[in-house]
Amino acid sequence: MSPSPSSGEPRLAVVGNPANRRVRLFQDAVAAAGLPPAREVAWLDVLGGRAEFRPGEVVRVESPGEDAAVERLLRGADDPTRVEGTAVWYERFTSAVRELGRAVRKAGAQLLDDPDELAVLFDKRLCHGVLDLASVPVPPSPTSGPGAPPVRGWDDVRALMNGPGMRRAFVKIAHGSSASGVLAVETAGPGRVRATTSVERDAAGRLFNSLRVRRLTTESEVAAIVDALAPDGLHVERWLPKATQHGRAADLRVVVVAGRATHAVVRTSSSPMTNLHLGGARGDLNAVRAATEAAGGGASWGAALEICEWAAACFPGTHCVGVDLLPSTGWRRFAVGEVNAFGDLLPGLTGLPGSGAEGLDTYGAQLAALRARVGGEHRARL
Repeated sequence: MSPSPSSGEPRLAVVGNPANRRVRLFQDAVAAAGLPPAREVAWLDVLGGRAEFRPGEVVRVESPGEDAAVERLLRGADDPTRVEGTAVWYERFTSAVRELGRAVRKAGAQLLDDPDELAVLFDKRLCHGVLDLASVPVPPSPTSGPGAPPVRGWDDVRALMNGPGMRRAFVKIAHGSSASGVLAVETAGPGRVRATTSVERDAAGRLFNSLRVRRLTTESEVAAIVDALAPDGLHVERWLPKATQHGRAADLRVVVVAGRATHAVVRTSSSPMTNLHLGGARGDLNAVRAATEAAGGGASWGAALEICEWAAACFPGTHCVGVDLLPSTGWRRFAVGEVNAFGDLLPGLTGLPGSGAEGLDTYGAQLAALRARVGGEHRARL
């Protein structure tokens, strides 16, 4: 029997692609928590205007990715490896989640992911600007915030990289994820440009995501890719030198649930991109904690987690976010690279000591926080 609205337990619905691993992992956590299965609402039904919600439901939004039919509707392209089309994807996705929000409110249900916040989280320029305005430490960027100049192609990027401290920069498509369309660019005078990227360009000039990180060594190669990416919108930020672990660049993905940092994983790589699907590897979290505490200068592991919670607080209507935390050389300072709406896919990772999520995966931690919130609301009504 499903919990009633007066039972103090949430009645769950999840918007996602039903066969996707994210939905399955969430349903596994629901079962482990002793709750009835979440009612599944397919993204295809949302995009087709057929989604329905019920009074009292608590609605979780999952990533629409990894489904060819959904991808065609959002991007208008059949090949999921193509890089172009993210501006169209963003427009259709944000429109869909706003319509989803209206449907949830009309039904008397609750949404765990604020549509307006999702629109910010999926635009790197807007997200960076919100974080910077809140004084969250972020890499300097000339493309976020009021009065940011348009970036129409390589000539604009090259001009921005002539600014102070910008000889090494990350160039990112504004609405990308998983390092799609990212270039780590280095300049050293006229004509001396190189970049590291997973983007590949075919003979027709089309761009594709690759699982192979490669090096571009001429300005013409870099310019061709940047010019092809520019119509979808570009974000440029200073490439901060990262701390290392065993000679590999290191950063962290920290999951923040209901305002509290609950999970963290170290990602290391021999390339500037630490994404695990691009050859990155999980590092030693205990070693990171020890290095941070030993760094001195006010650095501490607790302070690093507080920065992540500070970033998440900029999005109070979003139940869970994944924060990309960039440690500086020597582990003395940290900056926030990105905040990810769907950054909780870390199978098998259990909660940090003292987080309240010990023994729980990221989905279990979200359910525990949700149950505590719903239970508190129920007790307040009694």
